[in-house]
Parts: sequence; structure tokens; C-alpha cells
Amino acid sequence: MENQTEIITKEQKPSLLGMFTSPGEQFERIKQTPKIWVPLLIISILYAVGMTLMALSMDASTLIGQGIPDDQVDLVLGITKVTVAVTGILTPIIGVLISSAIQLIITKIASSPVTFKQLFSMNTYIMVIGAAGVILNTAIRYAIGGNPEIYVTSLAGLLNQDKAGILGSFEVFTIWTTIVTAIGLHKTAQLSKGLAWTIAIVFFIIGIGFALIGSLLQGASML
Repeated sequence: MENQTEIITKEQKPSLLGMFTSPGEQFERIKQTPKIWVPLLIISILYAVGMTLMALSMDASTLIGQGIPDDQVDLVLGITKVTVAVTGILTPIIGVLISSAIQLIITKIASSPVTFKQLFSMNTYIMVIGAAGVILNTAIRYAIGGNPEIYVTSLAGLLNQDKAGILGSFEVFTIWTTIVTAIGLHKTAQLSKGLAWTIAIVFFIIGIGFALIGSLLQGASML
């Protein structure tokens, strides 16, 4: 009887790999048994690897194309590489914390019984999709060259754009994450499908907004 109980408990634990094959099932498990620290550590390591590859892919031409003076390129390049690598460790933690906090406010207004721990766990597991995207794209850029900030799986990469801009937001893994987020809010937070999809799409649009602001600021700095 005890062995059967242990087997059932193990089967109910969410899986990071399962997010690619059966996200709905993983969200049901997260609702019952939310896990945080081990998956967050794994995600942070994956992002650190991906961002390190991005840093290694950067060269002087990347910064010169952004308007950095020639005599400052080496210094700025070194600082940028270190910053990008460190960002890989902090990105998952900050991203999950902010998104979970915002979602908690919305779900409480919607009278959802979901807890912050469940949302934090849900968003941590969802980030494995983004981590896979970062590693795949930066590995390809490291191998073939080009601007590492432009994902080959985005419209910007498909159209061979020099800058990511808004087109960079329309990217396979970003859209995939949006879809899975909607499923997670429905399954784990027990929101209606309509509200879950609305929240996920709003987050996606906000991402596009930040990309637009970044493009405008970058363009203004080069004037």
C-alpha cells in the first residue's frame, strides 16, 4: 500500500520536459503539488547557458552598428558581455516574480482560489519554453554568425532585419509561451478560458510595447 502511494505521489509531480508534450497535465499537477526551487534552478542554469552563448556571439560590429564610437567599442563590448551573461541568471527569477505578482492581483479580483506559490510554480515551468528558445537561437547565431539579439525563429530573423524591433516580438517560442500561459491560467488558476486567454494576450501585447519603446529609444540615441 505504501509503495503504491509513493508511485502515485511521484507521478503527480510536474515535469519540465512535460511542458513540451503535455502542458495541461503538468498544470493540473502544479495545482496539486507546486514545485519551485529545483525547477527555478534548472531554468536559471538554462538561461545562463543561453545568454552566455549570446555574449560569446557578440563582436565589435554588433556595437558599431548601434552607434557606439570606435574608440569605446572594446570597453563597451566587454561590459556588455558580462552584463548579458549575468542577466541570464537573474532573468527567470525577476520575470517569474513580476508576472506571478501581477497575475495574483488579477486572479484575486476574479475570485480565483489560486495561491502565489501555485502561480510562481506555473510561471517557472512555463519559462522552460523560453529557455529552450534562447539556447536554440543563440546556439544557431554562435554557429552561423549575425546579430545574436535577433532570433532566427522570429519574423525579424526570417526577414533578415538588422534590428529586432516589433518583428522580433513575433517569435515562435514567445507565441508558444503565450499559448501555454493561457492554458496554465485556465488549468492552475481555474480561470475561464476567455479570461485566461485575455490575460495571456495582454502580456504578449505588453511585450510588443516594450519592444517598440526599445526601438524608439535606440533610434533616438543614434540621431
